[in-house]
Formats: sequence, C-alpha cells, structure tokens
Amino acid sequence: MSDNIKENPSSSGTKKHGSLNFMLDFGPLLVFFVAFKYFSNDGDPLQGPLYATAIFMVAITIAMIVAKLKLGKISPMMWMSSILVIGFGALTLYFRDPRFLQVKPTIIYSFFAILLIGGYWRGKALLRYLLEAALEGVSDEGWLKLSRNWGLFFIAMAVANELIWRNFSFDTWTSIKVFGFTAVSFIFTLANVPFLLKHGLSVKEDS
Repeated sequence: MSDNIKENPSSSGTKKHGSLNFMLDFGPLLVFFVAFKYFSNDGDPLQGPLYATAIFMVAITIAMIVAKLKLGKISPMMWMSSILVIGFGALTLYFRDPRFLQVKPTIIYSFFAILLIGGYWRGKALLRYLLEAALEGVSDEGWLKLSRNWGLFFIAMAVANELIWRNFSFDTWTSIKVFGFTAVSFIFTLANVPFLLKHGLSVKEDS
C-alpha cells in the first residue's frame, strides 16, 4: 500500500487543487448569499443587496489573493469575473441599484459564448488552452466539439440569467444564481464525460 502512495504523489495534489479551485470559485458566491440573507431588511429593501455586494467584492478579492499564494496563478476566468464583480459592484453601490450586479453574469456568459462559438466556426478549440492539462488524450475533434457544447451552454445561461433577474425578485435571483446555476454547471460537466470518453479522454486508474 505504501508503494501505491509513493507512485501517485500528484493525484492527491490534483484533488487538493481541484477542491481549492471549487472553493475559490464558489466561496465568494456563498458569502454573497449568506450576507444578503443576514442583512436583508424589510424596512429597507436595498440594505441586503448593497451590504452583500460590498462583502462580495471583498470576498472575491481575498479569493484572488489565495489563488495567487496557493496556486501560483489567477485563472483568466477568475480575473474576468473579479474585474466585473468589483466594477459592477462599485456601480451598484454608487447608484444604489442592484441591477448592475445582476447583469454581470450575462456579460460573462455572453463573452465566453462568443469566444468559444467564434473559435468553433474558425476551427479553433479555445477551451483546450484552459483545460488540456485536466483532460488528457482528448482528440482535436473532441476539443472542438466540447468548445461548441460549452459555447451553446453559456448562451443558454446568459438567456436564463436575463429572464430570471428581469422577472423575479433579487432574493430569488440570488438563490438561483448561487445554487441553481452552480448545480446546472456541474450536471452539464458530468453530462459531457461520456462524450469525452468517446473522443479519447484517458482515465487514470490506481494500481
């Protein structure tokens, strides 16, 4: 058993980094949700959104610092998300209008949709540059189709975000954004696994 542990030192490190990446991505959203619920006040409907926005900005800044210290880098997606959170968060606080923060996911989803679908039409699998290290063995065709799949998924998420924040309360939008969108993204990721296996994804087995 000790031999197996020595032969696979990177597997535990990968799992730790995977867990840390998830916490860095989901943690600030969870902090935002808890802060909104804690500071919500029926007498002042803006108190919850505004306090939660300010705390969200601090939380995502801390997440960036932790990512740099623990992982040695900040992913392009985190950079973009953080810039938009801080930028639109500042607008939310200045104008006292939570709609600025609610539009942010639409912009992020739309940006990645345009990037991935545009790359697909030009025959370039842009998603490969972000995930190749985690998805070894996937063929060129598999990467191209995976980029297309995620591009279409981001379009659907952008549309869903617009429909939800325009038709429901900030409270409902917050719950769906934190838990609903996260769950849907996870399910979509799992749904693509059989497709990736057909296109060469290598699965490492412990000896």
